[in-house]
Amino acid sequence: MTPDFTHATLGHTGLPVHRLGLAASYRPGKKVVFEAIDDGINYLFGFGLDTQMTSACREVAKHRREDFVFATGVYNYLFGYQDIGRTCEKRLRQFGTDYLDVFLFLGVMKEREFPQRARDEMVRLREEGKVRSIGMSCHDREFAGRLAAEGALDVFMIRYNAAHRGAEQDIFPHLQPNDPGVVSYTATRWTYLLRRPKTWPRDGRVPDAGLCYRFVLSNPNVDVCLTAPSNGRQLRENIAALAKGPLDPEEMDYMRQFGDAVHHTKKWFM
Repeated sequence: MTPDFTHATLGHTGLPVHRLGLAASYRPGKKVVFEAIDDGINYLFGFGLDTQMTSACREVAKHRREDFVFATGVYNYLFGYQDIGRTCEKRLRQFGTDYLDVFLFLGVMKEREFPQRARDEMVRLREEGKVRSIGMSCHDREFAGRLAAEGALDVFMIRYNAAHRGAEQDIFPHLQPNDPGVVSYTATRWTYLLRRPKTWPRDGRVPDAGLCYRFVLSNPNVDVCLTAPSNGRQLRENIAALAKGPLDPEEMDYMRQFGDAVHHTKKWFM
């Protein structure tokens, strides 16, 4: 893949990726997963329970394994200790592969939830060749920024959208010189960026999902932005939006203003 607005390399992992990654959290149907694959999406994120994704991965692994980046992980200690090695073995079986491209420690809210012993165990899995790269999904941006600066992990999965832009100060400046891959999620901020906040003018423009994805991918620090469509129509709209390329300065200014209005609307997950 030649790097452009729709294709990139996942940091220092060297893995070529379509910049729109796919999750099947909202169960769009196996047909939709394969439609995404046929359209060139190759970063496939699953976590075991989304059987539509794992089933599709098992099928493509039989003949085209090297064309895809299988990403998955283990949930953190906050939800009860999980044996990292055992979970990795389980994911290998579920995905029908003998290695995983990206193995993440998922759902880290605070630094204490990702102790050194967990990091050491993930390094061991990488050394054994069961995973190609290790990382975490994290809401503690300062912690993520520090680990990025230390070169401790290969991939970071972070929240980044027009309403949540803190990564621009806390994470992105620390990516060099170690160049970890960056995968973002919730481009629409759980659909709140698709709704009119109370403070927004009644005749003011409201973004669509495509604009939200283009905002995220206009930032060159983001290698992959995950999409989790509910159906084929949403998938096709999201893919089509990327053909428009990065936001121009006027669109970027608009998205930042709208994002601020959404962010200032108090919600439990702010």
